[in-house]
Amino acid sequence: MTNVALDERAEAVRRFNRFYTRQIGVLHEHLLDSEFSLTEVRILYELAHRPALTASDLCRELGLNAGYVSRVIAGFEKQGLLVKTRSAADARVAQLELTELGRATFQPLNDASRREVGAMLEQLSEPAQHQLVDAMAQIEALLGEREPSYVLRDPRPGEMGWIVHRQSVLYAQEYGWNAEYEALVAEIVAKFIREFDPKWERCWIAEKDGKVVGSVFIVRQDESTAKLRLLYVEPSARGLGIGRRLVDECLRFAKSAGYERIVLWTNSVLADARKIYEKAGFELMEEAPHHSFGKDLIGQVWGRGL
Repeated sequence: MTNVALDERAEAVRRFNRFYTRQIGVLHEHLLDSEFSLTEVRILYELAHRPALTASDLCRELGLNAGYVSRVIAGFEKQGLLVKTRSAADARVAQLELTELGRATFQPLNDASRREVGAMLEQLSEPAQHQLVDAMAQIEALLGEREPSYVLRDPRPGEMGWIVHRQSVLYAQEYGWNAEYEALVAEIVAKFIREFDPKWERCWIAEKDGKVVGSVFIVRQDESTAKLRLLYVEPSARGLGIGRRLVDECLRFAKSAGYERIVLWTNSVLADARKIYEKAGFELMEEAPHHSFGKDLIGQVWGRGL
């Protein structure tokens, strides 16, 4: 690559950076009237959406100076916005958690930010909104430290049918399940489409190299409980952390939507999925044998608080 070509691309990146910085500045104007700086709000956001974070986690994730983070945490603790607890795995490590006051303080800021971003997106057509979100995901994937080589996005027309097809095929191939499972998946997906409420429910599609490689649903069980449904990852895409990322997105969405708990139903034979749920903080609540999908199975209900 010639220096001229590199310089041109570098200038294009700088131009985009200036444009994006202006856009973010406009979206964050409402924060100027609050008592918190933009960085303090970023820290509140991470604490509100990710359990058991440490000061080191915040420094690493947000690229912040350790001394600055320590001062912000001390200030939040003095205001009663967060508490520190000792890690069960390492007593030397302090985990941070927002108090009820902390969540109540953060929620109006989060709601206002979501409304402003929503207002910006509403100026675009729905296809343009998808293009924007996909482009952002591509930038994040290319420049992010983890380089996941996949993106998560909303479903597109025709992909709900694809989810029914692929889950039915995969569970037949891997576990010998019959058409009863296909009927169940079709019923769940059809109900989601007919009764979809974006305030309480979401579906994420995992896409890699232009192909659908996984998905998950979050639906409303009742006013305080969300239900995770139909998590799956294509065999060709396993090992990339896609399943864990899909579950994390469900947890973040459920918490921001105001749910108090999240539950799921699975079967003991699905060992890989169970490991993901356990690592995400789910606990086995109940289990019982049943005969479904042409097999003798042990159904399990898992759940956790938010």
